[in-house]
Amino acid sequence: MTRNIFSILFVCGAIATFFFYTSPSYDKIQTLSAQNKQYNAALDKAQQLQQLKQTLLTRYNSFDPNSLNKLSTMLPDQVDNIRLILDLDNLAGRFGMGLQNVDVSTPSTQSSSVVGSIQASSAAYDSLTIQFSTRGTYDQFIQFLTALESSLRLVDVISLTMSAPSAAAPGSANLQPVYSYTMTLQTYWLR
Repeated sequence: MTRNIFSILFVCGAIATFFFYTSPSYDKIQTLSAQNKQYNAALDKAQQLQQLKQTLLTRYNSFDPNSLNKLSTMLPDQVDNIRLILDLDNLAGRFGMGLQNVDVSTPSTQSSSVVGSIQASSAAYDSLTIQFSTRGTYDQFIQFLTALESSLRLVDVISLTMSAPSAAAPGSANLQPVYSYTMTLQTYWLR
C-alpha cells in the first residue's frame, strides 16, 4: 500500500511540476524562440540594407565630382539666401547692373484645407521667392536674362516689371535709355 501512496505522490508531484515549472518554462521558451526569429529576420534585413548601402555608395563614388557639384548647385539641399543673392548680383554685375531692394521670402503654403497642408508638407522640395530691382539698358537686361536662363541654379521668373526712364538726359541722344526692372524669382531646394 505504501508503494501505491508513493506512486500517487510521485505522479501528483510530476503533474504539479509540469503545471508549475515545465509548462511556464515551455511557454517562455516559445516566446523567446519567436523573438529570436524576429531578431534574426531583423539581422538579415540589416545585412541586406548594408549590402544595398555599399552598392549605392560605390555607385555614388563612381559619379564625376564636377557633375555632383553641378547637381548641388542646381538643386541644393539647404537654402542659402546670402549665396543666392551674391550669385545673382555677380551675374548682374557682369553686365553692368546691380541688385537693389532685395527681398527674400518663402511663399505662403498655408492652406485652408487639411488635404492641402498635408500635400504641402509631403513635398520633397521647398521654394524661396526673391524680389529685387535693377537698372540697365535693354540689351544689358536681355544679356542678364540669357545668363540667368543658362545658369545652373533652377529659377522661375514669377513677375517682371519694366519702367521707362522719366526723361532723357541732355546730350544723350546717341545713348540707349536706362530702364528700371523689378523681378520676382522663385528658386528651389531639397528638404
